[in-house]
Amino acid sequence: MFLGAVLVSVGLEIFLVPNHIIDGGITGISIILAHLTGAQLGLFLFLLNLPFLFIGYKQIGKTFAISTLFAVAVMSVGTTLLIPVPVLTQDLLLSAVFGGIILGTGVGLVIRYGGSLDGTEIVAILLNKKTPFSVGEVVMFLNIFILASAGFVFGWDRAMYSLIAYYIAFKMIDITLEGIDQSKSVWIISDKHSDIGDALLARLGRGVTYLNGEGGYSGDDKKVIFCVITRLEEAKLKSIVEEVDPSAFLAIGNIHDVKGGRFKKKDIH
Repeated sequence: MFLGAVLVSVGLEIFLVPNHIIDGGITGISIILAHLTGAQLGLFLFLLNLPFLFIGYKQIGKTFAISTLFAVAVMSVGTTLLIPVPVLTQDLLLSAVFGGIILGTGVGLVIRYGGSLDGTEIVAILLNKKTPFSVGEVVMFLNIFILASAGFVFGWDRAMYSLIAYYIAFKMIDITLEGIDQSKSVWIISDKHSDIGDALLARLGRGVTYLNGEGGYSGDDKKVIFCVITRLEEAKLKSIVEEVDPSAFLAIGNIHDVKGGRFKKKDIH
């Protein structure tokens, strides 16, 4: 969380803020207020997040609130200490891209280890309980409003660059949380389950689990093969299943995390 908060500080003070590019959420509001008042950004980052720490304590728990307080404090101090450091580039596109990458990676690290750097998600959770909108829709609406406000304060070109930075940061949060080598769950139903299982073990190096199933229409007993692979192995798995049993049922889905068991890949050569 410390590293994540430091990265967010770097992304803000070295790339985004000096070029009048903002992020969404409380961070975006803080950047606008700091520009309008002349006060330090770190002050607004800390003060505006305080009410949401209390809400997070009530809604999510003590550990979350303490972790968030720590991360927000590091981010606030970090942005203050980095004020004298000169901006690395004045190119707006480069600032939006690299600022978004660094900021999104930092936010993702903080979230991955149990904290938060922005109160809008907590607001969205509360509004979700009282409105028909989902958490994602509430966050999107709030951020569109905040990013649009940047157009009146910094100019509409800066608002568009802010949208680029926000999108990149959003994608980097996903990558940081899920990992580049994203895992996939695989479900296979086939009368040749033993042959497919043996082939996956020998040619892909992945262990499989056989589950007992029953056809809802036919009532016949079925064997279901379950295994976990990386997305780089998906094409090879499909070719193996197609080769052994072209009529096999195959379902593949994304999973965010894999722990325990025997997920480690076996050597195949």
